[in-house]
Amino acid sequence: MRNPKKVKAKLKSKAKPKAKKDEEMELDDEPSTSTAKVWRPGIDPVDEDEELAYDPTAYDCLHRFEVDWPCLSFDILKDDLGGPRSSFPHTVYLVCGTQAASARQNYVAFLKLAQLGQGRHGKKAAADEDDDDSDASDDDDDDDSDGSGDDEEEGGAEGDREMGDAEGKAKGKASMRGAKGEPPATFHYRRVAMPCGVNRIRAMPQQPALVAVWGDNAQVRLIDGSKLVSELAAETEPTAATAKGKGGGVGKPLELRPLASHSHSAEGYALDWSPAKPGRLASGDNRHRIHVWEPAEGGKWAVGGAHTGHEGAVEDLQWSPSEETVFASCGTDRSIRIWDCRERGRPMLTAAGAHSADVNVMSWNRGVSYMLASGADDGVVRIWDLRTFASSSAPPAAGAEGAASGAGGPAHVAQFTYHRSHVTSVEWCPYEGSMLASCSADNQLAVWDLALERDPEEEAALAPEGNAAAPEDLPAQLLFLHAGQSDLKELHWHPQIPGVIVSTAGDGFNLFKASNM
Repeated sequence: MRNPKKVKAKLKSKAKPKAKKDEEMELDDEPSTSTAKVWRPGIDPVDEDEELAYDPTAYDCLHRFEVDWPCLSFDILKDDLGGPRSSFPHTVYLVCGTQAASARQNYVAFLKLAQLGQGRHGKKAAADEDDDDSDASDDDDDDDSDGSGDDEEEGGAEGDREMGDAEGKAKGKASMRGAKGEPPATFHYRRVAMPCGVNRIRAMPQQPALVAVWGDNAQVRLIDGSKLVSELAAETEPTAATAKGKGGGVGKPLELRPLASHSHSAEGYALDWSPAKPGRLASGDNRHRIHVWEPAEGGKWAVGGAHTGHEGAVEDLQWSPSEETVFASCGTDRSIRIWDCRERGRPMLTAAGAHSADVNVMSWNRGVSYMLASGADDGVVRIWDLRTFASSSAPPAAGAEGAASGAGGPAHVAQFTYHRSHVTSVEWCPYEGSMLASCSADNQLAVWDLALERDPEEEAALAPEGNAAAPEDLPAQLLFLHAGQSDLKELHWHPQIPGVIVSTAGDGFNLFKASNM
């Protein structure tokens, strides 16, 4: 098992003071004789003369990009390119919503990232690194000026449990420089004006260009971006129309009338489309109300009365992957509740005290439909078996801790206590029912595999190859750790490209695939 190592480095005197990623580093000529070990973010210190480094072969690909403003939320749009697909280069479609400095500067952006290659990552690209060593110093100045942060990263190793530090970003384009013979990535977008900041955005599974937008003005809007996505699909290079601002490109965002809208009594974040019933949507707000949207004649939607039961803000919603009328919710009352949308009076099942803090996010396993994951303010990720919910006839009172321990309510079947701050996103892998990913305000994105168990004999056998010894307190199920983003907010697995994860943070987006997934 190989992990990131700390590599001693000293900064040249001409390093730029404002941007750490623009500083040039000189690695010590003397080889390190220390034993490789896992560096744990937030636990192990970094000396002033040390810089964290990672091995590019830990990733099959790693790209960074951003739009004008930070995005709290985004979604991946399913495309017509087929899947599962694995051959590089890749094309990815996204939709995101901004949190701008002023309300009128916000927009929803439909993005296409094309020609996403491996760059200097992966085993194939690793062979090119040896060829580049001789002239690396000559390229340093050029690399620092092109907006790409990839050539600043050195060291590290690969293995069953790996970590990457993805610092740096590039505005308005994918930041990866192509490897030898690899065309550069291209960035295409269309923008739709919004009168407010976007708290959460979700694309309809059956019609991906139709998106629901939760605004910080307490309103949910449905936007049809079908025409814009079709334009992106046909575009090979930024067109003149885009450059002049037509179609929501550079310049003023496009004004587009929403298909439907509904104003809640307060703003919120909880939003999800049903994967089993096309057009069915649920939205929850900070005043503990949940509304279910039903598609109606003429391309309209009917919004039903409020589902009430939570005693605090509804933080997240997830529809059942198989049952059309069933959805789950979680909130600041520390509970997880299972609902039938045909009955608004009360939830069918309740796990009160599911966490010891506010429950922020949840994910329903699409492959194993009785498994649910949740993440909370205490940094804990918990796994639930919904079959134990059904067997719980008398859930404890709201706020009680019994459900979390299994006394009087359903008990979690697994939990991960690795994160050191509140969990901001959690999602099951669409291709592996035992895998999920989580990210946190501790600026770490973790990939977990419930099927993994620690094997001391295997770890000892791999030690001579340079693998680091894992600390005893490092969870055996931690498959991969991605770092380098600041203020991580949300992550999603790509539904058609196995292993690819996209994450958004205060400093932009990362798109990557770990080499061990």
